Amino acid sequence: MIHPRSDVLSKNIGEDTLIWQFCVVLPGAIIGRNCNLCAHVFVENNVVIGDNVTIKNGVQIWDGITIEDDVFIGPNATFTNELIPRSKNHNLENIKNSVIKKGATIGANATILPEITIGEYAFIGAGSVVTTDVPSNALYYGNPAKQKGYITNEGLILDMTMKDKFGVFHDLNLDRHNDKIS
Repeated sequence: MIHPRSDVLSKNIGEDTLIWQFCVVLPGAIIGRNCNLCAHVFVENNVVIGDNVTIKNGVQIWDGITIEDDVFIGPNATFTNELIPRSKNHNLENIKNSVIKKGATIGANATILPEITIGEYAFIGAGSVVTTDVPSNALYYGNPAKQKGYITNEGLILDMTMKDKFGVFHDLNLDRHNDKIS
């Protein structure tokens, strides 16, 4: 469903994707199946969004951003794609790519600086400013965001020793993710 009060120019929208009122999707964007783009979302041209992605109100996805499957992006989260932006300087060489990997969560009002990779099932707390790559299953928050623990694929928060609030250790088998970020 594409709401009649949205402006969707892309023809690359997957089946069962919902795009709500006042969204703008430029013609080069690719959006997967079963996604939910809430009101006031802007998607630029050179953007790829996977399947089963939820993007809450007030989020802008700029050129160079890739969002893999099953990602949640909270309201008013902010992505950047240039480290030193200048008005009226449209040099595409300055655009930096970022990747949000499968199953990651980005909390409300978080800011993601350019050229960042957020690992699989990582969790970024609300209001955080992400200045470095985030490993898979890592729990990051703060300004600047720092690792404060881990999170399971199912959303159970663990401390830095991978124990839950009851002291039970959880083996996340982090080697499976190949966190070599290049």
